[in-house]
Amino acid sequence: MEQETNLPKEETIQTLLQEIAPGSTLLAIGSLPGSYSNFTHLIEARSVDSSILRLVVRRYKVFGNYDRGEKARREFKTFELLQRNGIPSPQPLYLDETGAVLEIPGIVTNYLTGSQIESPVDPVSWAQTLARMLVRIHSVPCDVATRGFLLEADAEATWFLRSGAVPDYMAAHPDGAAVWQMVYDLWPQRQQVEPGLVHIDYWPGNILWAQDQISAVLDWEEAAFGDPGIDVAYCRMEIFLCGLGHVADVFLSTYEMARGQPVANLAFWELAAAARPMFSSEGWITESPARELFREFIANARIRAGY
Repeated sequence: MEQETNLPKEETIQTLLQEIAPGSTLLAIGSLPGSYSNFTHLIEARSVDSSILRLVVRRYKVFGNYDRGEKARREFKTFELLQRNGIPSPQPLYLDETGAVLEIPGIVTNYLTGSQIESPVDPVSWAQTLARMLVRIHSVPCDVATRGFLLEADAEATWFLRSGAVPDYMAAHPDGAAVWQMVYDLWPQRQQVEPGLVHIDYWPGNILWAQDQISAVLDWEEAAFGDPGIDVAYCRMEIFLCGLGHVADVFLSTYEMARGQPVANLAFWELAAAARPMFSSEGWITESPARELFREFIANARIRAGY
């Protein structure tokens, strides 16, 4: 596997340990599940007081036109922001914007225990907890300095509009051209909202749980500032694709109740979210029933948008 073949060198980790835990002894380097845009590894070491130290080394691949040093800095600073505001997330320990220590740009955080839950025993409670956590995230204050290191959320979530024409990967999907056109048409009509901190990739796969509570929200490399509805729409789509359409509605109603207002531009951002699984010619969703559920999600968003 790619993760395994891209293990950081032992001497690299030895150098890192001397930076953040002088006198510690390296015990093991192992792979962790990570997104396709980075390499994520678990480092185990013994500290000078004989306690076991577990670190996560996250190094960024060349991906699109992203500046890897900027991405490392953004995620590191976002973790600092989340820690200050009580959002469960990894503690940032080391930033290497240039790759001088980690070989390529990356960050180091502590290791958090927990597990992903994508097939919950109590789906309603699960969705409610996801929604309330998202409200907390969207309530994190973002001053001018914070906004300076975050991406522009609205532009990031509509990346497929940048060329001004339907991309080939969307044209290959039976709903792709229609989705592109609807998002393109609705873009200037969307309601202006109070912007906030946006995860961009908030879905169950980026959430760790411990004892029915969220222990960590992971994967903040695309952290942005903009319309919070982006996160609501994307998470709703992911829940819907699990065959939990009614739970996606619970997620929405819980979010709106906790937030104290309806989600503006929901249909617009649901249509924009639907572009993500069309990113490659085969798409992410090729098997039943997810394929049919995906088209149903698009149809529902289309109706909500008035098409």
